[in-house]
Formats: sequence, C-alpha cells, structure tokens
Amino acid sequence: MPPARESLIYDVSMPASASDPITRMTELRTLLHRANRAYYVDAAPFMSDAEFDALLAELQALESDHPLLADPNSPTQRVGGEVADGFTQVKHRVPMMSVDNTYSVADLRAWWERCERALGRPFAAVADPKVDGVAISLRYEHGQLTEAATRGDGTTGDVVTHNVRAIASVPLVLQPPAGTPMPPVLEVRGEIFMPVASFERVNEERRNAGEPEFMNARNSTAGTLKSLDPGVVRARGLSFLAHGVGHVEDIALRGHAVDTYHNFLLALRAFGVPISGLAVRCESAEQCIAEIERFANARAELPYAVDGMVVKIDAFADQRELGVTAKAPRWAVAFKYPAEKKPTVLTRIDWQVGKGGTLTPRASMEPVVIAGSKVQHASLHNIDEIHRKDIRIGDTVIVEKAGEIIPQVVEVDLSKRPPHATPVDPPTVCPSCGEAVTKEGPKLYCTNAACPAQFSERLKWFVARGQMDIDGLGDKIVDALIKDGLIKSFADVFTLDAAKVAALTSESTNKAGKVVVRKIGDKTAQSINASAAEAKGRGLARLLDALGISHLGTGSAKAFARTYPDLDAMLAASIEDFQQIPDIGEITAASIHAELHSSAMQRAFTELRAAGVSTVSPMYSATREVPADSPFAGQTVVLTGELVQMDRRAAMEKLESLGAKVSGSVSKKTNLVIAGPGAGSKLAKAQELGVPVWDEAQFMAAIKDL
Repeated sequence: MPPARESLIYDVSMPASASDPITRMTELRTLLHRANRAYYVDAAPFMSDAEFDALLAELQALESDHPLLADPNSPTQRVGGEVADGFTQVKHRVPMMSVDNTYSVADLRAWWERCERALGRPFAAVADPKVDGVAISLRYEHGQLTEAATRGDGTTGDVVTHNVRAIASVPLVLQPPAGTPMPPVLEVRGEIFMPVASFERVNEERRNAGEPEFMNARNSTAGTLKSLDPGVVRARGLSFLAHGVGHVEDIALRGHAVDTYHNFLLALRAFGVPISGLAVRCESAEQCIAEIERFANARAELPYAVDGMVVKIDAFADQRELGVTAKAPRWAVAFKYPAEKKPTVLTRIDWQVGKGGTLTPRASMEPVVIAGSKVQHASLHNIDEIHRKDIRIGDTVIVEKAGEIIPQVVEVDLSKRPPHATPVDPPTVCPSCGEAVTKEGPKLYCTNAACPAQFSERLKWFVARGQMDIDGLGDKIVDALIKDGLIKSFADVFTLDAAKVAALTSESTNKAGKVVVRKIGDKTAQSINASAAEAKGRGLARLLDALGISHLGTGSAKAFARTYPDLDAMLAASIEDFQQIPDIGEITAASIHAELHSSAMQRAFTELRAAGVSTVSPMYSATREVPADSPFAGQTVVLTGELVQMDRRAAMEKLESLGAKVSGSVSKKTNLVIAGPGAGSKLAKAQELGVPVWDEAQFMAAIKDL
C-alpha cells in the first residue's frame, strides 16, 4: 500500500476480539477490501502501508488459528499460496475477439462513416486508452471472483485465477453501491499490465542480482502471469484495468439498466472494479479525432504503457445491430499511434523453413531498442521483396514495429551504403536438408517432404486443434519428442509409449533468458495417448487437412471427402477427376495429385493405416445415411454467435452429417439460424427475413438422439 493520505474514513484501530473471531475476521476482511478499493478505484487511500500490513497480519493469524473459517476471497489470499501444477483451459462464454487496427485519421473517419451508413443514423462512441498488456477475463458470480482466464485463441483461454488473485488491484469481491443489486454473473474484460515503476524496479532488482534485464513490459507481464508461483506475480507488482464486457446477467446501477458502454464503465467503477478513468464519450468523428490527437502527447505521462486508443460505439443495441466478423467486432476499432522507426545495420540473412516447405528470409541486425523492446531480427518476407527494396548485407536499414509488435525492415538508407555491401542471392538448396529449392512466384520452396525442418512444423500443425486435435501436444512437447527420437513420422503420434513420454523433459526459455526444464509427467502422457486414440477416427477430411498438403485446406478437404468414400478411391482418381470437384482448378488439381502420389506422402499413408488411423470418409455423399427423422435434411443452416457446449467445427460437421448445408450468410434461401451469445448482423438479418432462429439449447435437444 502507498503512504496514507489525510482522510481516515474508517477506524483502522478496532480492538481484536479473541472471544468472537468470526466477527473480527468479517470486520477485517471488509475493511481491507475497502482499503484496496479506496486506493485502486477511488484514488483516495485512507491508511498507510504499516496499518494495512498490521491488519493483514492479524487476519492471517486468525485464519491460521481457525482454518474452518477460511474464505477463498479473503485479502490474505493475495499473498500467494501453493505453487500450481499447471494451467487448465476454459471456453469463453462470449468470445474474446481482437479489435481491428487503424493507423490514420482518414481510416478512422472512414470507419465512423461506414458505421453510420450501416446503422442509418448518427451515433456516439467512447474513446478509451489502449493499455499495452495482457487481455484477461474475470468472472464474478454473485459478487465473488470465481475465475480468471487469458484470451488464448479468443475461444479458449488458460485459467490463471490463482495468479490473478495475487494482483492487488483485482477485486476479489464486488462492492455495489446502496440500492444496486448484485448481478448473478458479471464477466469483466480488461488488461493486466506491469506499470512503468514496477518494470523499472524489477529490472533494478535483476541488475543487482546479476540477471539479464527484461526489455519489454508486456512480454514480462505475460510471462509473470503464466508463472506457476503466485508469489512471483505479487512480487512483480502487476496491475489491472477493466475495459470491456463478457457474459453478464441482470446488471443495473441504482435501479437503471446498463445499456451503453459508457454507463457500463461507470457501473464497474461503482462496483469497485478499476477503470482507466480516461474514457471520453464522443458525439462525432471530429470530436473523437480531436481527443485522439490530444491524447497522443498526454499518454507519455501515464504510469503505464499505452499504444493507442480503442473507439467503441456506445449503445449496446447499436453494437448488436452491427455485429461481428469472424475475428473482430464491427462496432470497435483501435487507433494505433505511428510506429517508432530506428536505423540499424543488417549483418546477416538466414533462411527458415516452414511446414509447407516455404523458405522465409530472416534478417539479423545490430541490436536496437524500438517501442520499448530490443530488436535484433526481422522477417524480410521473400526474395522478391529483398530485391524490390534492394536490401544488401552491410546496409543501414530502417526498422519499425508493425503494430508495435512485429519488426519489419521498411527501407534502406542508401546514403550510408558501404562499398562492401553484398547483394542477396536466393539459396539453391534447403538449409535444413540440402535438397533442391524451387521458386513459385515470389516464394522459394524446399521440395523434400521429409525435410526435418518441415516435419517439425508440419507435425505441430497435424496435432493442433482444428486438425487432428490431440490434447497435450503443444509446441515444446512436440520439439522434445522429435529431439528424443520418439516421433519420426506422423504415425508415431498414435503409437507413443506413455512411460517414455512421461519420463521426457521439455525445455523452454523464460523471459529472463534462462532455460527452464520440466518433466512431462504421467498425467500429460496419458492425456496425449487417450486423445491420440480418439483422433484415429476423425475421418478423411480432418486427416487430409492435418497433413498440410499444398492447396488443400479445410474447405477443399471436405469437398474431397464428400466426393470419395475413402483414401484409396481418392488416390485412384485422375487430375481430370479432381477438376470436377467444386473450386478445384487445373493447377490446384495437378499440385494436389502430385503431392498425394509423392513417395513421402505414400509412405505417410501406409504408416498411418498401420497405426490404426481411419482413412474412410463419413462425409461421402453417395453412401452417407441421413437419419430419417433428421430435422436438418435438405435444410440450409447458418451458425452465428458463440456456441458453448460444442465448438463451431463440430457443430458444422454434425449438421452436415444430418443432411444440412451449412452456409456462411443469411438469405431468403436460409431455412434455419442457430444463434449463440454475441450473434449480430446475421441474427438481425434472419429476424428481418422471418427465418426461424434457434438457440443452442434447442439445437442440442434436436441432435441429442441423432
């Protein structure tokens, strides 16, 4: 806690009552929660460090003496308890979508005008500073913090509740004002970050201890939040600010419904949740632009890093009407301030091999600090881009961070080109396997499907969610299994020895640059084997997609699986047969046919079959039996919003197996829309056209016995 200010609102010297520990513990918990709120939300602390620590110590002693009276939301729980074994995952009730970025006033004005046209009326929006941290979702049930989860992939995140409880600015219990009911459920979205003062203090401690300094507060925050020891989280002084809404039930403020984003922020503050306090409601694009320009200079004075402003349409009804795209809401945009640029010298170019055999040039440069982090490497995209910019080894190049995240070489400072600057020639052989390299358009490819570098990346794709979906096989464990020789082919995934996997260790480098070695363990090994056994029956479409065959993505893999009953029938088909499949042209058909019949792919198919992996297509249209009582047979169905009980891909496959055509847009030909939380314009379109709409509960009931 900070030094006290002159305003002792509460009596902090209440005598302890040994005869009534329940009353005293209740008094202390209430007082300490209020003290945290006074400091982090109201900016009006009323007790000193010493007073706060003394009361906290008293409460800890009482809870130690009376363990049956413990409270998981007690302020003592911030101190940091047992070290966690790991992190589980949770599916977000409302997706944590990213926000589209814009980098110019003209683009922001164009976004505003598009929204006005779509709504058919003017609107107000709220501009709020974009804190540079880690997105988090906090779930409160009847006022108690029950779950904290990272964004993850937007649909599923890691549960980090144990660590978030150690962050003092996160309220463990909500404190609504008098006359305001506690909402049954309130999910608050926000940002966890490392304030500038904490970042500088942590780096000073690391310098004194002879450890390397952190270069980036955001990355340090992410690493700290994923620490298995909540004591580390508390010691590094992370903080939290709210800026968004997730799943909410019956929230009101002093009897009034909360129907705008601006009022939602006010409600959060009234409930004791910290917000930036810098959000501004704007009635026009020009007012919003003026606020963004004003804030450009003011942001440097903030005690935490800000890289832009997020503009959100204020009325929730307008947000629902505009809806969302596949990855971002249409009703919000992030204005990012211009990226910082720095000159440095290009010293070397290395060629990295991706899962599809693509060779990507990677620049190595003299280290330079840009936007708060050290930059030493950058992608150069492809050989044609190198030649277009006339980039040479030894050149002074101008580097920026695209979106302040990804380093890019923008241009060459020709005035500083040295006489010995060396032009860049494309490699003729793969740097990983030494096989020949071919060029297609601007890209270079290794032609060897058995290339070690390709295999590592292809295997990570093969086991990932959405492909074969084998739980437990993250990138680090895949690397460890390949390094130890336990996996040499795709088929090896399905025949792993659980005992050998459990005994294996995986290495990772933490943010301090230290190598961390962890044993995989029995639980993870058994989970991998169980998931792999289940994955054997995913079917031909998922297998084709997972193998990473060039030009054969999810959609085309399904098209092949509908056309052919099994892999053998597909392999027996000609290039001309492939061209009869919708959206498969001559070049694509020839490429897919050639790769399917390559020696490496033929060997992979043989090994996968021997391991028990199914190559049959349940989606084959000629033999697929649609249940006679299927309500979806011959129907065109649209999925929109978030499904909680079933992921979207599984729902699509289930509908298709029941005779439905799943479409991505609503029209007069649509027979049914299945809408989950977060449904937007598609739901509105369905209602406008009179298309029947089901919620997820109706959908799950309909497929229960099918």
